[in-house]
Amino acid sequence: MSLLGKMKDRNVFRVGMVYIVAAWVLVQMMDIILDDMAAPDWILQFVVFLCFAGFPLALWLAWTFALTPDGLRMEKHVDRRQWAEQPATSKLDYVIVALLAAVIGLVALERFMPKAVPTPAAVVVDTPAPVSEAEPVEILDNSIAVLPFDNLSDDASQGYFSDGLADEILNALVKVDGLAVASRTSSFALKGDTRSIQQIARALRVANVLEGSVRKVGDRLRVTAQLIDAETDVHLWSDSYDRDLTDIFQVQEEIANAIVAALTVELGQELQSVSIARGTASIDAYDLYLRGRELFIVRENLPQSWELLQQVTHLDPEFARAWETLAAVHSVATSWFPGDGIDHESLALAAARRALELDPGLSMPHAVIGMKHEVTGAGYAGAIASLDTAIANDPNNATAFLWRGITLKDMGYAQRALADFDACLAVDPAYLNCQQYRASTLMTLGRVSEGVQQFEATLPYNFHSESDVFVSYYVKTRQLNMAYLVASLALRLPYAPIRDWIAVIENPDADHSAGLARFEDWGAANNITVCDMDTLAVDFGQVQCYTTIKTARMMWEPAAIEFRRSPGFTEWVDTHLIDFWREQGFPEQCRESGDGGYACD
Repeated sequence: MSLLGKMKDRNVFRVGMVYIVAAWVLVQMMDIILDDMAAPDWILQFVVFLCFAGFPLALWLAWTFALTPDGLRMEKHVDRRQWAEQPATSKLDYVIVALLAAVIGLVALERFMPKAVPTPAAVVVDTPAPVSEAEPVEILDNSIAVLPFDNLSDDASQGYFSDGLADEILNALVKVDGLAVASRTSSFALKGDTRSIQQIARALRVANVLEGSVRKVGDRLRVTAQLIDAETDVHLWSDSYDRDLTDIFQVQEEIANAIVAALTVELGQELQSVSIARGTASIDAYDLYLRGRELFIVRENLPQSWELLQQVTHLDPEFARAWETLAAVHSVATSWFPGDGIDHESLALAAARRALELDPGLSMPHAVIGMKHEVTGAGYAGAIASLDTAIANDPNNATAFLWRGITLKDMGYAQRALADFDACLAVDPAYLNCQQYRASTLMTLGRVSEGVQQFEATLPYNFHSESDVFVSYYVKTRQLNMAYLVASLALRLPYAPIRDWIAVIENPDADHSAGLARFEDWGAANNITVCDMDTLAVDFGQVQCYTTIKTARMMWEPAAIEFRRSPGFTEWVDTHLIDFWREQGFPEQCRESGDGGYACD
């Protein structure tokens, strides 16, 4: 008898068919069950792996054993002539029919059974307004975008230099009254874009585009730039510069003023010339500065960024902008690298103060000092004053608007904070941090659908400064896959007991002391505390965490209503906020009572 004949005789094909159908039914059932349990994805993946691994074993068992009317027997001990006509061998057919019926039932259940969408009482979800077709946006004749210059150097890593040169020109043009300049974030997001100039200009909503290239060979530099009218595709100006590297500042200034001159003719209005501050006479220091600043802007490697900028300050201690950028890097590093053992706040303040000693007209150092008011002892009033100065020094400092908005939100002024986030996005529409803080503030104000829509628009960019605020929303609306995703993005560090966080949101009245202990152990292993994770602290009811600057924003969330009625909240307000409130007005959730006291909802 042939091999195929033996396999058919021993029911190998039938067993294989039964196994495949049974495995499929099992996977479908496990998918439904595990989804309802909000189990991690790896469990279902492991089940699928076991099904694949078991298939060869099932075929081997079918070959080795026979199902007889007397039960399971080794094939070599079976005389098939004695039971070939018996009905026992048809049992597999019944199994196949039963499994196929199960398949049909599952498919019908999946296709026709309506899915319930729970609406939890704890979450108020407003209905979004119908979205109408956007009206055409007027493009101003005096608008311009500076695209990142192409790096034509043999060394591909020199991209930071060409980007830095374009950025310096952009910053110079921003200061020209009468010009509307697209933000760096928006323009540089199109680096490598293959669309036409007309299409890029339409995307950036500008009438004019500056593009160029840089070739750096040793100590020589070749820069080519051209200004294009996007509507007509006509070159309004173009030029090339072959210079020594030491002339880089002069080249930047010449290009910027050539743009101003060309647009003066094009627009028929007088635009003032610009100057670009040298900052340093050291080309080595400037080169390191561009590298460090680029790493900071894209947030790719902050430790290397502050190391490079520290080198710059050693090469040229008088380079104010290097100190300014170093202050900004250390300022954000406190939240990016909690528990790394470095006193970033003190380093940020020292760098900011040194920058202002060298150039009092800078903006960012004032913003950094404002954000470190807990360390300086200036309080919230001092913080707002410093941030106001930062914005006055540079009305295009989007980060200063962002940080002032964050501070106002901490103080309870959600509506004023929203206005600052709007101002931030008016300067820089692509600023993801502003987008996420605006989204979380909309949630605080009860504009849930708007907040979720704006937050989800940022997810493809893998940015998660405010992701933690949305974990509760996704749990309570039973979007558990999103809840796990957003929680993992928010916690950043691996092996966090996320299931315990989900559980406390699902059933806040249960005993979650064991889950809290697991988070505390996980935090200790990563040099952070539960209080460092403010939303987590609120969800676990850790009231003692609310009264710190780091978690102040959370005391205004709906989940913290009981805290706002507690003596701890009163003590916090009396210590940090009441004087400012009485001078500037009470926030939306609070009101002054007739006896000189106050109450907050």
